Amino acid sequence: MPLLLPNPSSPLPSPLRHRLCSSSSSSYPAAVGGFLLRSGHRPGPPRLHAADSCVVLGCGLVTLDYLATVDAYPRPDDKIRTGELQKSGGGNAGNALTAAARLGLNTRVISKVANDETGATVLSELNEAGIDTSHVIISDGGNTTFVYIIIDKQTKSRTCILTPGDPPMVPSDLPMSSLSAALQDVSLLYLDGYSPEMELVVAQQADQMKIPILVDAEQERTKEELEGLLSLASYIVCSGNFPKNWTSIPSLPCALLEILLQYPRAKFVIATLGEKGCMMLERSEAGAADIEVVADSLKWELHKDDTLPTCISSKIMRLSARGLRTIFGRLLIGTAEAIPASELVDTTGCGDAFIGAVLHALSTEMPPEKMLPFASQVAGIKCRAIGARAGLPWRSDQRLAKYL
Repeated sequence: MPLLLPNPSSPLPSPLRHRLCSSSSSSYPAAVGGFLLRSGHRPGPPRLHAADSCVVLGCGLVTLDYLATVDAYPRPDDKIRTGELQKSGGGNAGNALTAAARLGLNTRVISKVANDETGATVLSELNEAGIDTSHVIISDGGNTTFVYIIIDKQTKSRTCILTPGDPPMVPSDLPMSSLSAALQDVSLLYLDGYSPEMELVVAQQADQMKIPILVDAEQERTKEELEGLLSLASYIVCSGNFPKNWTSIPSLPCALLEILLQYPRAKFVIATLGEKGCMMLERSEAGAADIEVVADSLKWELHKDDTLPTCISSKIMRLSARGLRTIFGRLLIGTAEAIPASELVDTTGCGDAFIGAVLHALSTEMPPEKMLPFASQVAGIKCRAIGARAGLPWRSDQRLAKYL
């Protein structure tokens, strides 16, 4: 079944050329550029009362995803049919902010789209989620980033094929006056690393304003692209392979320790481990122990029969590893929800859902012991629907009641 792309040269309707309305608007268009929004979308949830005057700003990638399910991934020269085809907004920043908005946060995005129908659809979905898009850059030509995602129903895996937006987002796209306006009332900045030059400028300005920064460290990024962002990071979230690849240390606990040693501003680093949960190293004060011994003891203490996410923490102590310096802190290990195979649909965007929940947890001062299972639960709920956003839970979801 062929995938039909919108024509990148088709211009946006005139209101969109002059910026989209912010999340404070009372309503959003039901259709933009000839694309109808999917019925699963609905107006954003009420905002958190405690965070009414604060904003989480995200800077990075927004896309349009074309999601096709197949019985099995094709071999070379195969011709196969899709079981289902859906179109949905995507991109790390767009997904994480949508998750945070559904959980009740005020959210804002800096990104770039083209003046095409794809860009119109992307912005319409962000607006309907309640995300302030007034600082999104719209180029007169080129194309908006889009992604083909092939979901293998047999292995429960997905393959992503990304076509980058053109022209890319660069610092000159956003004058300092516009950047200052984007950072107004911001309590937390989230960077996905996709546009490192632009994100570094945003991070440097946020740092001057003493705004904490969360960096999503993707292993696709090079050291040159990420080094500047990580040096300013207050919090780091990454996939399970990133710490080992970044530090060349095979032990995950030791690699996390090395990351906190490399980036003394970071208060914690979290490695997400898919169905195995997550591991977090938090910088703190006071005792002494070998970090690998601590990690092994915590794994033994986990309740492996629990189906819902749990978390266990070490005491605060001086953590060390052979050949490395030491830090004061504690290690936390979280489990993931045990999702029945019949309910597991698509893992696209699980990491973004996890980060969206972490943004909420940081904004509401949720303790780490509660934050990790909460974020894992949000990611687990997302897995039950196709695409990065359709399954994201709302704050009113009863499956989140124990955390909120």
